[in-house]
Amino acid sequence: MSAEVLKYSMDQIESMEVAPGTEHEKLEGWIPELVSDDDLRNALEKAFDYRGDVAITLKSGERIDAFIFNRQTGATLSDSYVQYFTPSAPDKRKLSYAQIARLEFSGRDTAVGKRWEDWVGAYNERKAAGEKNIALHPEKLD
Repeated sequence: MSAEVLKYSMDQIESMEVAPGTEHEKLEGWIPELVSDDDLRNALEKAFDYRGDVAITLKSGERIDAFIFNRQTGATLSDSYVQYFTPSAPDKRKLSYAQIARLEFSGRDTAVGKRWEDWVGAYNERKAAGEKNIALHPEKLD
């Protein structure tokens, strides 16, 4: 793998990319204004890409701390839903967009500062230092 990693520069990799990459925003602590249906849809798209918990306040007043892992958009808010996990329940849950009154990006984004390039750089440094039996491993989650 090391030879493959060193074979291309970042500029070359970017030029070979078929689909455009995603630019991640700093969303921790963000509370979007949900004035229109489009505002809600856009905020939920960002929540789907977010790697932390999101506090969802329902129109009923109930608050859910959730990790959103899937969404399905339909023609209306009632036809659209998010799927999520909560810390207190091990099963998947589903919620209609139409039930959501407020979102708050409350949890720490666990991927901030953990870019692929940083992993590869650390791997290459260890390899150049002569370390043996090394591999790219993910960091432990908190």
